[in-house]
Amino acid sequence: MAVVALNKENFKETIEKNDFVIIDFWAPWCDPCVAFTPTFEAAAAKNTDIVFGLVNTETDPEIGDYFEVNQIPGVLVVREQAGIHAQVGEIGAPALDEIIKWAREFDMMPVREYYKQEASKAN
Repeated sequence: MAVVALNKENFKETIEKNDFVIIDFWAPWCDPCVAFTPTFEAAAAKNTDIVFGLVNTETDPEIGDYFEVNQIPGVLVVREQAGIHAQVGEIGAPALDEIIKWAREFDMMPVREYYKQEASKAN
């Protein structure tokens, strides 16, 4: 699957309609961010069941602000609309592969239970 450019118009919908999303926060002036893009794209090509999205913090700073992204490059792993891992700084392909492997194996049951409890409090 190709990497998706995420912005104010499609971010929320992407998170809500996909169970597994990996987001790369970047900026065009950030050399480590630009250097990471081919690694991110290669991971997307290998993991076609996951949505990989790029957020340009220059053009869509509100998204980065919402997630308190204070340093780039930054990777956020979202499963079932819950952020389960954040990684800041430069990483290589082996580290990204390990993060993806860990995220695939992550037990979402406690997260689902938390959401269920929160929903029952609201009712």
